[in-house]
Amino acid sequence: MANLQVKDVPDELHVQLRNCAARRGKTIRDIVLGAVRHELDHESFLARLETRSTVELGVPITDLLRDEREERDRRL
Repeated sequence: MANLQVKDVPDELHVQLRNCAARRGKTIRDIVLGAVRHELDHESFLARLETRSTVELGVPITDLLRDEREERDRRL
């Protein structure tokens, strides 16, 4: 397995990482690797999204979203 070293991490960021890890019962390593994985997954998702063709819905998406939210609110 490879090693990765990050230099010159601002003290405030390091404290935030340490506190986040403690709250979650994880290590700083776990938090950092999770963030890196998330970023790479997001980049991969965006690359896949760019290959998809657009879909014409016939109505503005804002209208559909508004209608769905209103329906959801009525059910609640």
